[in-house]
Amino acid sequence: MMNDDLCPELDGATSAMNAKKALLAVVVVFLGFWMFTDPGGLAEAARAGADQAWELAESLFRAVIRFFGALL
Repeated sequence: MMNDDLCPELDGATSAMNAKKALLAVVVVFLGFWMFTDPGGLAEAARAGADQAWELAESLFRAVIRFFGALL
């Protein structure tokens, strides 16, 4: 059977895109359900995640500053 490059259904690209869309839809539905059933819990989880991300960014920037300070 010939592989036609004009027909994207023959490769796995469309199935991968559909899987990504389905996963995104599941995540959005889950977050929406969580928001309506326990908004305080979602807010606390978001706050904790943002705090962790901020600490990670501070640690990264300190390491970069120490690295460039050591080069000079």
